[in-house]
Amino acid sequence: MLSLQYGFINTCLKSLVVDKFGEETWMKLRDEAGVQDTFLTYEVYKDDITMQLVAAACKLLDVKPEVVLRQFGEYFFDFCKRSGYDHMLRTLGGNLFEFIENLDALHSYLALSYKEMNAPSFRAERNDDGTMFLHYYSDRQGLCQIVPGIIEAVAKDFFNSEITMEIVNQIEEVERTGKKEHVVFLVTQKPTFSNDIQKSLQRKLQSRGFSMCRNHWETMFTSIIGKLLRGFEPVYPKNLCIDLKTFCNAFPFHIVFDKELMVRQAGVNVQKIVPGLQTMSIHLDQYFSIVHPEVTFTISSIRKFINSHFVLQTRRDMMPEAWRDRPMLELRGQMLWMESLQCMLYQASPLLRSLHELEERSMHISDIAPHDVTRDLILLNQQRLAEMELSNQLERKKEELRHLSQHLEEERTKTENLLYAMLPKHVANQLKEGKRVEAGEFKECTILFSDVVTFTDICSECEPIQIVNMLNSMYLKFDRLTTVHTVYKVETIGDAYMVVGGVPIPVSSHAERVANFALGMIIAAREVINPITGGPIQIRVGVHSGPVLAGVVGEKMPRYCLFGDTVNTASRMESHGLPNKIHLSPSVYLVLKDKGFMFQERGEIDVKGKGRMSTYFLEGNLTVTEHELMGRSVKEADSGRASVQSARDCNTEAALYRPAIQRVQSEDRNPAVPMEYGDSLTDLPPSVQLTDPQPQARAKSLKGKPRDSESYGSLYSDNKSVEGGLLNPDHQLTRATLSQSPTPIEAEAPPSTKHIRTSFCVVL
Repeated sequence: MLSLQYGFINTCLKSLVVDKFGEETWMKLRDEAGVQDTFLTYEVYKDDITMQLVAAACKLLDVKPEVVLRQFGEYFFDFCKRSGYDHMLRTLGGNLFEFIENLDALHSYLALSYKEMNAPSFRAERNDDGTMFLHYYSDRQGLCQIVPGIIEAVAKDFFNSEITMEIVNQIEEVERTGKKEHVVFLVTQKPTFSNDIQKSLQRKLQSRGFSMCRNHWETMFTSIIGKLLRGFEPVYPKNLCIDLKTFCNAFPFHIVFDKELMVRQAGVNVQKIVPGLQTMSIHLDQYFSIVHPEVTFTISSIRKFINSHFVLQTRRDMMPEAWRDRPMLELRGQMLWMESLQCMLYQASPLLRSLHELEERSMHISDIAPHDVTRDLILLNQQRLAEMELSNQLERKKEELRHLSQHLEEERTKTENLLYAMLPKHVANQLKEGKRVEAGEFKECTILFSDVVTFTDICSECEPIQIVNMLNSMYLKFDRLTTVHTVYKVETIGDAYMVVGGVPIPVSSHAERVANFALGMIIAAREVINPITGGPIQIRVGVHSGPVLAGVVGEKMPRYCLFGDTVNTASRMESHGLPNKIHLSPSVYLVLKDKGFMFQERGEIDVKGKGRMSTYFLEGNLTVTEHELMGRSVKEADSGRASVQSARDCNTEAALYRPAIQRVQSEDRNPAVPMEYGDSLTDLPPSVQLTDPQPQARAKSLKGKPRDSESYGSLYSDNKSVEGGLLNPDHQLTRATLSQSPTPIEAEAPPSTKHIRTSFCVVL
């Protein structure tokens, strides 16, 4: 038989873990047990889920099952009180014995609403020494340690007493049927207010002048207690002043039977439903079976559990033909042993949960005695069932909304990450809020352009998909480097790649960041295969520093663009550069010359639109290693050295690059390690409107108060801006870093005829 229980139990277990150990522990526990996150109160779940959670908790917390179950029992009692059952529990009994004796009655009442509830059963036995035996019966094995936690919490909270419980026996009674586990607990109560403490308080009161008052109230108290101790003595009539017809009509569902289960008397309505009871010589177990408690149908078993309520169900094969297709009638009531008659009186009422069940059995409210509260219970429970159904629907809708909200949050995160990849975070946030993003001047920044040498020839001789794969491989490596050095990727057009340092978040180390990024580009480009030659591609890089104006252009597809002569000059540095060389303008050279970088002076060259300029080639950085430039972890660096060594041992050109390619492909899948720089973020300059008709006013506004840089956030949605210590001077990167290319540096090539990108304007 599959054992089920309501989600209330699992919800309580989740609440215990969250309250005691935190939400993160519950998530680990849930994943370990392989169960869902939320349980509906009125939904029925398999017992296996609870057992899996308990087993996972024992494994995760490294404790024994009995410890987890006992703590769960204590918490379950408190959880029930907080869930609205406090008043109901307090009224079960005036002491612990009465409380336990009425637990089955409480479960029977709750079963009116929770039809699938399979509750345990309890039976208490008093001992002469003041202790008590608690018998626990359950269909669920292995959960008996919950009982001490619950009962000890009840005794402490409701009756202000402390008890100890220990298992004295685990047996299987022959009278029981259906229950798999029977555990006997010895319950011992500890005194909480001894006579010595009471006498001590009396002496203190007497010493403080309260002796007369104490004696007066003591006298009154003794008088009242004396009357109570004498007890109540009822008066019984000599003869029963009620005739048989009146009794059978007043109690229409009662049954009297003897030790042999022979029916001696029955109420009128139970006779109408079960006509066989009109034959007084029949046995009761021929027409009824015991549903609760699950015991054998004998007088000895019934007398052993006489304090429990009994539920009898009619047998289908003994019912009239009209009842064969209907649900069987269940009676619930009390067994009373009549010693003088040696008979058992079963005073019962129909067990009906709703008007629907009443109609299914072709019964009416009038069939129930007017004094029987079953009438009111049916009507009240009908309303309660409707409220529970409504609550269940609301709970389901709430769970659906939670899942939708979680899915919506995931999609929103994906959308924001995509948006932040296209625009700076602060710009994207302002656009989402419907605000206008004003342009701003940046007095110092460094811009880099790069392109692929002979890209036009490659495009003319290769399939389009080969070009796409080549560019995608190259751009993935470059994008990773933007994270390492915290520079902003402006855009890509064809084979051209543009980044800027110091925009949109100003940093004093913008030139060093871009220079290191450029060195990383040259290294990364060696692992990108040229589809024509099968060797590495060659790139040209140009870098220039100066002021720019930055702002958002367009509405349908807004782009964050840079404007100014600095953009034009950086593009000229790239177009006038050489393959696998980083071409620097004089302004960049002046910033970097004393910061550990290595240069090669190129001399004066003619730059289109600029005239004669003295330019330089960046050869390397003596203060950092190649692994720091590429953002590799220590583990990656070790594997990288092995790959380079294996490459040197190979003679062919293809073998030279194959290990390096494998290394970088693995590198692309690993998270980038940001490089540390010795500066901090500074405040952003004020923004201005590009459409300002008055140049003088515009120039003046560029010198306004700085804007709080914190409102702009990071360049990337998931990575914070790098703030670190000084660079380690012990690491060195030699000139060989940029001279490991398999092809020699070509002769100085004529300037490229490429035009300035159309999305970058020059402010004259």
